Amino acid sequence: MSKLRTEKITLGYDEAAVIRDLTVEVPTGCITSVVGPNGCGKSTLLRSLARLMKPRGGRIYLDGDAISNLPTREVAKRLGILPQSPAAPDGLTVRELAAQGRYPHQSWLRQWSKEDEHATEKALETTGVLELADRPLDTLSGGQRQRAWISMALAQETGTLLLDEPTTFLDMAHQLEVLQLLNRLNREEGRTILMVLHDLNNAARFSHRMIAISEGRVFTAGAPSEVMTPEVLREVFHVEADIIADPRDGLPLCIPHGLNYPANGLSRDEVEASNTRGLSPGP
Repeated sequence: MSKLRTEKITLGYDEAAVIRDLTVEVPTGCITSVVGPNGCGKSTLLRSLARLMKPRGGRIYLDGDAISNLPTREVAKRLGILPQSPAAPDGLTVRELAAQGRYPHQSWLRQWSKEDEHATEKALETTGVLELADRPLDTLSGGQRQRAWISMALAQETGTLLLDEPTTFLDMAHQLEVLQLLNRLNREEGRTILMVLHDLNNAARFSHRMIAISEGRVFTAGAPSEVMTPEVLREVFHVEADIIADPRDGLPLCIPHGLNYPANGLSRDEVEASNTRGLSPGP
């Protein structure tokens, strides 16, 4: 069953189409990672799913409803999104940031309530930043700051979370900290999580399902063992790699050992530029 799905959507900026006729499903109660080279449309897809970007064609459905027909506040009650490199006003505290997640539940007649207070405190506790609640956001480490932003998304009390590169700029320990938190949210609370990740090994380890996007289309989708293959890495990322089974749990591990660009001789920058324009790398 899918809470969130697209049906032949086309997305783009100005005249260029970045995503074309894309159909994807986000299974309920699972962690799904979207992977692909720079410029292939991963973040654009996430923005459209959160209704931050209107498709030029096709439709997006949330719980069976066309998302374009839903009020903004209703979408915010069902979907929480953490964009890439979010920014906050100077001096904003962790608690104030988390409290902003309660906005969809408020109105002119219903301002801050006990329910809002409880949801905010629970979000801070769940992400392990309750002790930092009165600290300004800009005084925190990268991992602490990312958990604070996740607190805001959790305070919305949505069943689905969308995260755009939640581990970017974090060191290895803080990456694991964030990914283990998301894994716990899925396992213990049943939250549906869709995230864009660059690290394929992390995507394989922390996801039930992976979607590999290339040139604005789904190249393949499935369990990590079905997506993390030498063929997919060669065709999607232009990388030659060995895939071995992790001796601890059997999950696929990627060991890259070379580049493999198209026979037309395009460089990496040229391939990425053509992906960004929504064009196939070729003459």
